This record gives sequence, structure tokens and C-alpha cells, in this order.
Amino acid sequence: MFALKGISRLIFGSNNQESMIELPQGQLYLVRPFSPKGYSELLFKDASARIRRTAQEFQYQLVVQRVYEEGEAELLAEEEGDDLEADADILVAERDEKTFLLDEALHFRVENREGSERVLCWRDLSGDAGDVFEFVCDGGILPAQVKQFELIAKQCQYERKYRKPHATASKEDFLQFEFDEQPIPPASPIHSPVLTRSIESSEMFSPKAKGKKDVVSDLEVTPTKKSPPTPTKTPTTKGKERNMGTPSAVAHPEAREMLAAEVAELHFFEFQSGAFVLKDESVTATVTEIGNWKYWLQVGSADRDWIGVPVTEDLNPVFNFEFLSFIFNQFHEDGSAYSWLLRFKDQATLERFQEGLMQALWEQLNQIKWSKIKDNERDYVTDAFNDLTMEDADQEEEEHYEDAEEGSEDEDDDRPRSEHYDSDEDEDDVDYKPKDGETNKQIAVGYKHDRSFVVRGSKIGVFKHTPNNNLEFSTNISKVETADGKLFSPKKVMLHNEDRNLILQKDDDPNKLYRMDLEYGKVVDEWNVHEDIPVVTFAPENKFAQMTHEPTFLGISKNALYRIDPRLSGTKLVDAQLKQYASKNDFSAISTTEKGHIAVASNKGDIRLFDRLGINAKTHIPALGEPIIGLDVSADGRWVLGTCRTYLLLIDAQQKSGKNEGKLGFEKSFAADQKPQPRRLALSPEHVAQFHHETGKGVSFTPAKFNTGEGVEESSIITATGPYIIEWNLKKVLTGKKTPYLIKRYSDDVKADDFKFGTDKNVIVALPHEVNMVSHTRLKRPTRESIAGDFGRRGSRFGTPAKSPSKLSRSAIVEEAF
Repeated sequence: MFALKGISRLIFGSNNQESMIELPQGQLYLVRPFSPKGYSELLFKDASARIRRTAQEFQYQLVVQRVYEEGEAELLAEEEGDDLEADADILVAERDEKTFLLDEALHFRVENREGSERVLCWRDLSGDAGDVFEFVCDGGILPAQVKQFELIAKQCQYERKYRKPHATASKEDFLQFEFDEQPIPPASPIHSPVLTRSIESSEMFSPKAKGKKDVVSDLEVTPTKKSPPTPTKTPTTKGKERNMGTPSAVAHPEAREMLAAEVAELHFFEFQSGAFVLKDESVTATVTEIGNWKYWLQVGSADRDWIGVPVTEDLNPVFNFEFLSFIFNQFHEDGSAYSWLLRFKDQATLERFQEGLMQALWEQLNQIKWSKIKDNERDYVTDAFNDLTMEDADQEEEEHYEDAEEGSEDEDDDRPRSEHYDSDEDEDDVDYKPKDGETNKQIAVGYKHDRSFVVRGSKIGVFKHTPNNNLEFSTNISKVETADGKLFSPKKVMLHNEDRNLILQKDDDPNKLYRMDLEYGKVVDEWNVHEDIPVVTFAPENKFAQMTHEPTFLGISKNALYRIDPRLSGTKLVDAQLKQYASKNDFSAISTTEKGHIAVASNKGDIRLFDRLGINAKTHIPALGEPIIGLDVSADGRWVLGTCRTYLLLIDAQQKSGKNEGKLGFEKSFAADQKPQPRRLALSPEHVAQFHHETGKGVSFTPAKFNTGEGVEESSIITATGPYIIEWNLKKVLTGKKTPYLIKRYSDDVKADDFKFGTDKNVIVALPHEVNMVSHTRLKRPTRESIAGDFGRRGSRFGTPAKSPSKLSRSAIVEEAF
């Protein structure tokens, strides 16, 4: 143990050291033992392999870089018409360097062959089954160097998996990163070994094998007629299965009532292969009530219990009737997350199971018996959890969307961002993380003028939108305080009166609002709304009211909807336009359309649609159960967007038939049997599991918003969870596309986000200590690589160490890609 720690101190060095260990000479091959594309491809004739740190703690990269002879790089650049110095990062990324996140899914291993040849090998996670990269070391590299490289790779994988220094590990802990598999195939373009397994078995585990009879949606499931090959297990530590294996089941509590019990196949999502793999051909899935509005999902067979989890919204349940499947998440007590799939024999069986599970989930969330709600409301709830499959989007439109995404590779993310709210800061000495203990928490995006306002404690930072879609720090409102000089941190802010005013609310005084004059940068009015009716939140009179001089705006309390008119003497609530409910509705969010129609949501999860104030709602949309924490409406009133913690709810408010066909639910009530079809927008369970694996956190969305602008049709939805920005493409959602969202990962959690007014091409993002405008083209499809994030290239060029993130000049903050 002492020897291991001693070596690691020598190799790992200081925190600012980028390259930890290097093998300076070798060849890089891509070997495809089972592929008709060709057996082996020599990628780099001369290359070096190294392990380097990234800017994110406990994340490391395996990097293989082409080595040029003197003058060869410049000659190649001239032949390709490139300026090597100007486009260095792009050339390295696309032509001269291969980068891999050091994760156990790579199955990194070393083999000593006859003679002195030593080979590093790891999986090609984006390739076909069996595809591997091989770095064949030059004969001049000593065995001790290769052994040391292997040790550091294990230590890096340990730190990534357990999020703690490798010095705390024992020798036995590193055994789990020894992958005892078939011999590494020879890397030679002219050598083709005999296949050691059938094409059928290799396709079985291929994430690219689509269109087969046994494929569930876009995710592969192994054939059910015979058991799949048993994956080779790595040594375990302290009796626990490794993270990529299946977790042990939790003993199920005593059941009071059985809600469902059905037979199914059980499949497990493997991060390594990106596929659902058959684990048991016949299990019984039961849903039971265990008392006090608590419910339990148990999956087991005659031989073993596989899964035991409480039924909560964190299951992230998805039903797919086309493939007779139910997909859900499991969060284990050790903090790991997994994704499972149950596949049923027929639709009737799946429907019975769905009925039992939805009853349990709905009763757990609402604490009301399922039998007490109407049949049409039950249908509404169950439909929302179905994985809708509709006609494909227009091919030309689809290709355009994907072209925009592909184009992101060549763009530099040089948009300015800053957390600095002190206008007198030294230009050359800017503290990257302020010492005031405060973080950014809200954004108000200007409609009338190109400004964004970011709330940070009792300060407000003002940022200008430049013509080339950058952010530029403009000024700082250093003190948000009441008329009597008391500082406060606004709970909510709203731009008003042609973006000249900012309406503020104090957290500890819900009956008052404050008006800040942005020209003077101070609070000039204090409004008492009502002595007995507090303000939960407020919204503009209509979608674009902040672009006008409209003085009034709307507010809600837990049980009332009303108009606020600052011109009134005394209290500002307009009594004639107050709608109060006798029963407690627990209102939580409000939004308006361009015509001034009103949508109000609640912590119970239901939504009410009004055409004006002071009357009953025209339409009441039932609750799924989770509280609605944010609400937005398209300008024309067609789409209503609610945000819950683990999913978004998209509702079409236009009536499709009957006497009110073509009318909106704001204007005319839906017939009792024609409630709008809900669309529950959730991350796929396998992505939720991967998010959790990376961050240790479950899904918790920020309030989602449509892109908006006068005369602009809504086309995208933006939200965030943890360090991830998520953008849904509305047309892909409406055509039932699988995974209709793109992501971008940051190193810190996203605190607030919104589109720039008038476009869906730029998103303004507030991180704890930075504000950033990010282009849509910087968002990626959710893959292992994009979910893990790539922080290793920040501020570095051809191996030059990046600056320490604790102290940066203003120019570095502007130029450094985040």
C-alpha cells in the first residue's frame, strides 16, 4: 500500500499539472474483429499516449496524439489549405488527437505479447460490438513504464467512480478495473483472425443493431428465445457488485393490498454497450400498497429477487405499447442509479400492470384513492406516461435540425460571460469566484432593450446583448434595498414598463412588492398589495406587456387570482377583478398569452385556463400528481407548458372536434370526454441513470420556457437540471421522435436559464458565478461523451497547461471556452 501511494505522488504531481504520465512512442489502431467494414485500420503511424487531468475534479482523459517528424505538420497543413497556427485546436481535435474519458466502461487493459511487444487496449464505445482501439508500444518503451501507465489508469478510474482520492483505496479495490476478457486481437491491417463467436451473438450486444424483431424502440434488447452470453464479471470489492453490474434487491415490506402482479421479461441497461440486456426470461412484477400512502414495486423470479423499490416520481416511468415495454429507474442506497425494462407478452398484460402502477403513483402523490376520480381523468393520467409514437417529422426539416447540431463542432465558444458585479474591478486582476458567499439565482431577459438582469444576493448585474450575440457586462446595481435602507435579496423579479422598471418581491414580506427604477438603479416605490391576500407570484398583463407602458399586472395567492394596479391609492389589488376559491387550490405559477388569456397552475399539479379575470376557469386540466413549479404559454395560447421536478407537461389547448372545434381551452370549455392529450416530456430513464452516475443527483428541472418574440413561432423549449442545459425541439416532440432533446453540460449547476428574446438560437445561462450566452449549436445529442462533458481542453493549446480557475484576467474570462 505504501509503495502504491509513493508512486502516485510522483506521477500525479501538483493539481496544476496537466499531463500525468506519457508513453512517447507507438502506433494507434482501430480493430474491428466482427465488422464487414474491414478488420483493422492504422490511425496514427507515430503517436504518443498519455493520461491527463481535466478541469473537473476526479475526471481524467486518455489521450492519443499523432507525433509528426520535423516539418511534417506544416507540410500537411499547407496541402489541406489550413493555417496550422490559426486553427490549431480544430486540427488537433479532428485530425491529430483521440480523446477518451477514463471510465471503467472502456475496459482499459494491457497485454504483454511474445517478445517485447506491449499493447494498451480499450473499447470503442461508439463503434460496433467487439471494436477496440489498440496502442502498440514502441520497442524502446520499458515494461516498467507500461506497468506504471496501467496503474495510473486504474487510479483515475477509481477516482471517477467513487468521487474521492485514490489514496484511500487498497490494492484489492483496484482489482475491479482488471478486465479479464478474450485475448486482444492482433492489430495488423493484413491479419484477420478466426472469429471466436457468431455474428448473431455480436449483434446481440450492438447498440447500432436496429430494426430487428427484438429491438425495443431505439434501444436494443437481447433475443428472448435463448439466453445471451454471460458477460464476464470483474472481481468485486467488499462483497459488492461493481457499478456497471446489477444492484442487489432490497427486501420488500409487508404488503397490505396487491394492485398488480404480471409476468414479464426483465432487461437491464448496460452503460458499456448502450443496450438493454436480458437478465431473466420470466419474472413476476408486483405493485403493492404497504400503508400510509406508500407503495412498492417488486420484481423477482423463482430463483432470486431482482428489484425492490418504492413507487415514487423518481421511477421516471415510461410505457411503450408498440414494444409492450415499461422502462423505469432505480436509485440504490449506495447512490448509484440504474435503468430497467420490463417486457410483457401482450397489450392486455401491460395494460393491467400499467393500471396498478399508475394507481400507486397517483395515490402516493395525491393521497386520494384512485377510485374517487373520474374515468376520463384516469385516462388523462395514464396517457401522459405513455411513450407516444407518431408519424415521423418531415425529412428535410429533420436533416436541417441535425445539420445545425453537427455544425457545432467547428465553432469556438468565445461568448463573454462574467460573474463580476463590481464596476471598479481591476482589469488585470479579476477574482473568478467572489468571496461574498452569494451566487447567481435569477435572470430577467429584456424584451424592449437588449439587456439581461441577473440577481445575485442584494446585487443585480446588468448585461448587454451585443449584435453578434455575445454578452457584455454593462453595470452593477450594488444595493437592492427598501426605502428605509434595508438590504434584501429579491425572491422574484419581473421587467415592466418598456424594461424601465423591475418589480421585486421580498422573501419575508409576501404582501408587498417593490418597484425599482432601472435608470436610477434603486427602489423608488413600495406597494402594499393587500393586507390579507399575499402574493405567491406575479406575471405580466399579457405576453408582451413589458414592451409597453401597461401599468397593471397579475398576481396569485394560494387560493386567489387577481389584478394589481399600482395607480390605486392604498392597497393595489383590484377588488372587482379578484377570483377567490373556497377550497384550497395551492396555486403556484401563472402565465399569460398575447391576448391576455391566463393559465394558472398549482402545487397539486392541475392547471386552470381563463379568458379573463373574475370568473371561473373555462378549462380545468387534471393533475398528474407532481407540483407544478413553473408555467409558460405560447403567445397564441395553443400550447401550455408546465414544469414539474422530474418532467415537463406539454398540453395542446386547441379543441379538435365538437361544436368548439378550433377554439382554445381559454375561450371555450372542453367537453367532459375530450380532455386535451397530455405530453409528458421526460429524460429517457437510461439518460437519467447516466446523469445520476455523473453527478450523484436526481433530475430537478428549472422552470421551462418557450422561445418567444413578437411574430415568432415557438419552436424550442429550454430548461436545466443540475449542470445540464436541456433543449427540446418542439416539432420533434409533436411528431413523437425518440429523445427529441439536446444537452450541454457545465462544470457547475445551472441556476437560471432563458432564451434571448426573439430567437431560439441563443440561450442565456446563469451559473453560480458566471453568466453565459450559449449558441444552440453548442448543444449535443445525449451520449456517454456529452453527458460526461469534456472539460479537458479549456484554455489549453497543444498541451499548454490551462490557467488555474481561481484567478483569471478579464480577457481570459471572455475568451476561455467553458
